Amino acid sequence: MATHDFLSFVLVAISFTVLAFASDQNPLQDFCVADPTIQVLMNGLPCKDPKTVEANDFSFGGLHQSGNTSNPLGSAVTPVTVYEIPGLNTLGISLVRVDYARGGVNPPHTHPRASEILTVLEGSLEVGFVTSSPENRRITKVLHKGDVFVFPIGLVHYQKNVGPGNAVAIAALSSQNPGVIIIAEAVFGSVPEMCDDVLMKSFQLDEGAVGYLKSKF
Repeated sequence: MATHDFLSFVLVAISFTVLAFASDQNPLQDFCVADPTIQVLMNGLPCKDPKTVEANDFSFGGLHQSGNTSNPLGSAVTPVTVYEIPGLNTLGISLVRVDYARGGVNPPHTHPRASEILTVLEGSLEVGFVTSSPENRRITKVLHKGDVFVFPIGLVHYQKNVGPGNAVAIAALSSQNPGVIIIAEAVFGSVPEMCDDVLMKSFQLDEGAVGYLKSKF
């Protein structure tokens, strides 16, 4: 095999390997319904005895109901992850419904384990994500009913209701347990809290501003 052919083969093999690990690992059986009562620490959740599995393990009701947006953000997230549907365990998918009051925001956040594809069901949303350093370029678009937008895994992203009324979106994520890191809460509301000096230097704020932001979270 010529050198350039060998290199091409290696690159293709690497690309397939990366794709294979782009989301949760594939199951090795028909299903692995999560059993949260088993106290075993592992990367995922242990399986229920297949003989005890029933239809309710694969079902979730209530996604048609609006979330309560009476909060400072004006938004509400209804998750459908492995913790709501145990049958999602090892399947590498989940859903969320997001409700937005007028002017409501789903604040800048990341999903450490999943990419997200969002569909607007009602209203108009400004959506966007920020590319990694050093560019930190914001890619943004206004979506309307029926429009779809993708947020790549791990990148900071957000949505804002820019329409005259309420908005609703539903999003699919490429993990049974995508996780969420809300930037402001993680930075100013961590437990134990970050020291003021780190926050003052990182955000170029004075001590009073840091104290004020900590009090909000």
